Amino acid sequence: MGLERKCGGESMVSKKMVDALNKQLNSEYYSSYLYLAISAYYETMNLGGFATWMRMQSEEELKHALRFYEHLVDSNARVKLMLIQQPPTEWKSALAAFEEAYKHERNVTSSIHELVSLSTKEKDHATYEMLQWFVKEQVEEEKNTNDIIQDIKRVGDDGTGLLILDRELGNRKVET
Repeated sequence: MGLERKCGGESMVSKKMVDALNKQLNSEYYSSYLYLAISAYYETMNLGGFATWMRMQSEEELKHALRFYEHLVDSNARVKLMLIQQPPTEWKSALAAFEEAYKHERNVTSSIHELVSLSTKEKDHATYEMLQWFVKEQVEEEKNTNDIIQDIKRVGDDGTGLLILDRELGNRKVET
């Protein structure tokens, strides 16, 4: 595995697919930045549980980025790290920040689906297979963020309800 990569042979992935995977790699790093920015925002609101949940989400997105990185490397394709866009740093409310996360996850889902379509068109079965993990993961990502949005909407401006939700979110365990 490592020796083949050092030999500089031809990539098993088309240039079009490599470019799209590198773009998604960048998007996953942006996701991590976005969730870290939301975490920092929640810290300023003294919502440590919300902040912890988002910080863990940020770390999870880094793992997603590495899946794309490893696939590119294993396919003897060139990894091209690009500039990561600066995320927003302020939101109107705890709800608005989670709504931003949900909107972002829906965009990521769309990007993953485009990659799946491209891998089918390019007859890139290895990339198609790798992307199936992301297809399933995005269902979970959208569900989790939407569930929390619904919880925030239920408690509304009730400080006690938000505090209880904050404690619950702070109990998120690291996924292995």
